[in-house]
Amino acid sequence: MESYIPITHLNDYIFCPRSIYLHAIYSGFKQNLYHRAAQTIGKIKHENIEEGAYSTAKRYLHGMSVYSEKYCLMGKIDVYDIEEEAIIERKNKVNKIYDGYRCQLYAHYFCLTEMGYPVKKLFLHSLSDNKRYSLALPSSEEQKEFEALVQKVAHARAEEMPILENKAKCAACIYKPLCH
Repeated sequence: MESYIPITHLNDYIFCPRSIYLHAIYSGFKQNLYHRAAQTIGKIKHENIEEGAYSTAKRYLHGMSVYSEKYCLMGKIDVYDIEEEAIIERKNKVNKIYDGYRCQLYAHYFCLTEMGYPVKKLFLHSLSDNKRYSLALPSSEEQKEFEALVQKVAHARAEEMPILENKAKCAACIYKPLCH
């Protein structure tokens, strides 16, 4: 039996393949030892989803576990709006729609549709400025790219993960002290 891939690993892998491996090293430590301010703020703002306090309206499912047998993925959605048939992924601040954000939404989309939930809309919601960004449902080409990414993550091995030479990404990486 194959093990399930956490959906967050897709975003992490796109940022830097080594971050999945380095995250495992830090997993036994308290997050305040390695999280930077942005991660801490994001975690605090995400707590109402985790605690089920996003909304009391019955139209919203929040913090629900999702999975896909087809892709061997599992994770949790932020919000599914039953009436709008929309997935809403909340981020502290959206400056740009990164590929990792898009793939995370696609993963939620594929999981929910496989679980029998209709999905017509995908949104990224920027908490700090209360802006919402609409993303198109994945095209067949984007689905193929998504499937290729899932395969890369599924077969990733720590000893084969390259060190990226992207100074901007490395400067923003919480795992930088262990990587270089």
